[in-house]
Amino acid sequence: MKKIGDIAYARSGDKGNRATLSVIALDPAHYPVLERALSAARVRACYRDSVHGAVDRYPLPQLGAVHFVMHDALGGGVTRSLALDAHGKSLSGAILDLPLDPG
Repeated sequence: MKKIGDIAYARSGDKGNRATLSVIALDPAHYPVLERALSAARVRACYRDSVHGAVDRYPLPQLGAVHFVMHDALGGGVTRSLALDAHGKSLSGAILDLPLDPG
């Protein structure tokens, strides 16, 4: 079974109590597959233990990427969180393990 990580890489970070996540196609030809595979609801489900707010989705076809902003995701933000990864830098790994087919 093919996974998101077979056709894309990801970067994540933080903006206050919001985590940001960009998933970028390795080959621009794979962008349509990536865009179909990653809905805001699917990303929210993937991070259900960390994200307690809405997930906004921003398709970026000119970059071959889909960007997400996940609200209420970092335990109050870097200066308030007791989480080991209050910056959200490691969040990108989980999305790459999702199957391409949301099935």
